[in-house]
Amino acid sequence: MTPRRRRALIAACGAGLALAAPATASAHGLVGKQDLPIPRWLFAWAAAVVLVASFVGLAVLWATPRLQDVAERRRFDVPRALEVFFGALGVAFFVFCIYAGFAGTQAATANLLPTIIYVYFWVVIPFVSVLFGDVFRAVNPWLAIGKAAGWVVKRTGAAGEDGAEPLQYPAWLGRWPAAIGVLVFAWVELIYADKDDPSQLATMALAYTAVQLVGMSLYGVQQWSTRGDAFGVYFGMFARISPLHWKDRGLFTRPVLGGAPKLSAVAGTVPLLCIMIGTTSFDGFSQGTTWNSIVPHLQDFFGSLGLNAEHALEWAGTVGVVAMCCFIGVLYRLGVMGMHTVGRGRFTAAQLSGSFIHTLIPIAFAYVLAHYFSLVAYQGQAILPLASDPLGDGSDLLGTATSTINYTWISATGVWYVQVAALVIGHVAGLALAHDRALALFEKARDATRSQYWMLAVMVAFTSLGLWLLSAAAQS
Repeated sequence: MTPRRRRALIAACGAGLALAAPATASAHGLVGKQDLPIPRWLFAWAAAVVLVASFVGLAVLWATPRLQDVAERRRFDVPRALEVFFGALGVAFFVFCIYAGFAGTQAATANLLPTIIYVYFWVVIPFVSVLFGDVFRAVNPWLAIGKAAGWVVKRTGAAGEDGAEPLQYPAWLGRWPAAIGVLVFAWVELIYADKDDPSQLATMALAYTAVQLVGMSLYGVQQWSTRGDAFGVYFGMFARISPLHWKDRGLFTRPVLGGAPKLSAVAGTVPLLCIMIGTTSFDGFSQGTTWNSIVPHLQDFFGSLGLNAEHALEWAGTVGVVAMCCFIGVLYRLGVMGMHTVGRGRFTAAQLSGSFIHTLIPIAFAYVLAHYFSLVAYQGQAILPLASDPLGDGSDLLGTATSTINYTWISATGVWYVQVAALVIGHVAGLALAHDRALALFEKARDATRSQYWMLAVMVAFTSLGLWLLSAAAQS
């Protein structure tokens, strides 16, 4: 079984359900779009026209910065008891999922854990974060455990009067732990041969927990959770473009995209955003004929080094995902180098790279939404039978164990429209953020507009890449 088909099976419905033929062709249901009522080339040109028109509209109608320092309004406070409750709920659910991974059936389609991790944790939480803010932080089990441990130590005085204070988080470390963590998880999801093994997933989850506990014990709960917790940082990135902001045990409202400009460009931030876009891009690229024509040669090369076929395929995939992340980084760097030529080189390329990196957040989300929408739309329904029989032992706790997936509620053409709209809207949002930042950085509005010619080119390139990836997957 190929890694791609294993991925489809992971996201499938619960015990006893067989996947329909269209779903097994691709992990994300990117099939059936060969008969679109509008040619693909017309979609591509229409997307480019929308971006150019948006650029012109921004230049004419958006004359002053609007998003650099937005006002936030506090709507209500969250009681301390409710915060503790959600933290405990997150820990309890995490423990149950680990238990299911070890004690339940090891059939990926019948065990709750693979679907929870690959569909709901990895895909649904970003969707929820954009709509409702960083809600994951409320149920983050590692953060809750760290807070609880700190509270116990403080209350009991276990650390003693001379207890060591947390170390100062190194500036050079920045978001590098999060970037590496996201890349490793994406590697497991896309490349690792045994990624659908529930016990393996449970073991990796415990290993990640150990890393988080060590990091929090060294640098403190708050410092580590905002820099080193890969998933907390990853979901928090998407929450920056949400109109809702949870902080200081309160809910605040702000303009859409208003949180993105406040992103601090500490070390590792640029690689993190490139990895977020690059790993999703590779997932689509790996479904197309281009990659399928390259991977046999890479597999033969690594096989000639003494690796077996499975490990050779893993190394080939590793080369592919790293190369795609680097390619995304090069595209962004080219745009930055172009901006560097404007305004007589007033800003260095490094300064511009950090100043505009937040513009990639809506693009990263656009790629996630476009690429995984069909996965959630169809395979997300598998939660009904799995919730009734989480261990795959024949239980029917909720009376939904025999539920099946409805593949007809949205057509393949409808999915395609959603994906194209996501790509276009995400890149227009990126353009708006870039234009707003340029107005704040450059003294002359003319220079700000000229600098954005390069970002427009980058956005068109990202949009074209996204459409090509979707089309390539549909044709494979």
